[in-house]
Amino acid sequence: MQAARSSCIVLGVVGRFSYLELRIMPRSPSIIPDSTNRDVYLVLDDFGSLGRVWPETDEAGTNRVWMIRSLLEGQYVNPVRIVAFNIAEGWSRDVTLDIADELRRRYVEYDEVPASILKFLETASRH
Repeated sequence: MQAARSSCIVLGVVGRFSYLELRIMPRSPSIIPDSTNRDVYLVLDDFGSLGRVWPETDEAGTNRVWMIRSLLEGQYVNPVRIVAFNIAEGWSRDVTLDIADELRRRYVEYDEVPASILKFLETASRH
């Protein structure tokens, strides 16, 4: 991501001479993704007595495909909730059951499924 730039005009006087200077200064990059018109998925992970956290992830790791792959590869200790949102469209929702259904369909592709996912699938049911 390229940082945005801002400019300012500086007026100054040195001795008998005055000057005008245009300075271009870098601005800190925004924490809002460049492409806000996309769905973002976040996993709430439960660390037991240490508490629950929304683990830090890079922008690429917040899409649905990457998140499901991370779940199936055991990247989460004890996933308990999954939320999705889209800033541009102005919505957010709990997608835990939808993701659990997709994991049930896809985990047959893997030789081993992490115990954390089996527990997640057991607790995330539609009944």
